[in-house]
Amino acid sequence: MSSSASGTLSSTTVGESGIPVVFLHGLFGQGRNFAQVAKALAPEHRSLLVDLPDHGRSGWTDRFDYAASADLVADHLRSGFAGDGPVHVVGHSMGGKVAMVLALRHPEVVDGLVVADIAPASGGSLGEFAHLLDSLAAIDLATVTRRGDADEQLAQRVDDARVRGFLLQNLRADGDGFRWQANLDLLRRELPAIGAFPDVGDAVFDHPVLWVAGDRSDYVRPEHGPQMRRLFPRTTLVTLKGSGHWVHSEQPEAFVSVLRTFLGTQAR
Repeated sequence: MSSSASGTLSSTTVGESGIPVVFLHGLFGQGRNFAQVAKALAPEHRSLLVDLPDHGRSGWTDRFDYAASADLVADHLRSGFAGDGPVHVVGHSMGGKVAMVLALRHPEVVDGLVVADIAPASGGSLGEFAHLLDSLAAIDLATVTRRGDADEQLAQRVDDARVRGFLLQNLRADGDGFRWQANLDLLRRELPAIGAFPDVGDAVFDHPVLWVAGDRSDYVRPEHGPQMRRLFPRTTLVTLKGSGHWVHSEQPEAFVSVLRTFLGTQAR
């Protein structure tokens, strides 16, 4: 596993050979969220785990913009991982929207596309994410001397220990205290833009696309079908049973299985 940076983006490579696959995480996440999936795909696939803008070790921005994020990812890929040709791209939630816009704006970079539990649509349920952002903002970092202090404060608003662990991966030791690695102030302010989907004009991505939805999630609904097929006419939808929004972490074996099948059929 090796790390690299290009422009304002940071990424980690898993594997030394095989079909190249890029992973784009969702809100609050980091590239390393897909580390276990990437390891499960090796050695047949070599993976790039990208930290999107305002997340992980990547740079911060002044505003959230899907087109700008997709352009940054395209430049990052061209500078190295996709230097020899197009790659497969897997994106979850917010990262799924970045992946869609990347494919539509830079189709020469993307071979096949996998979108995990998100649709090319604006709106949807943002209440949960607003609550989580507010909960993180309520933590008084001045009183945090160890990670457990932050967890105790967060537990007053978030009951699920697994969710708290996911959120607190954004907390970093800084000298004698702690700081947020993700740009939480911007993400909180720009949540409506994160929940939207940009105008992509007449763009169409005419390569294979796999949609992976959770059966207990409402982020991919039947009414999204026409827009999905308009932008991505070669779309296949798979629904994972027993999964909510975080399909890759709630049903990891099933997610890897459908991913392997899709990537195998697209192998060059």
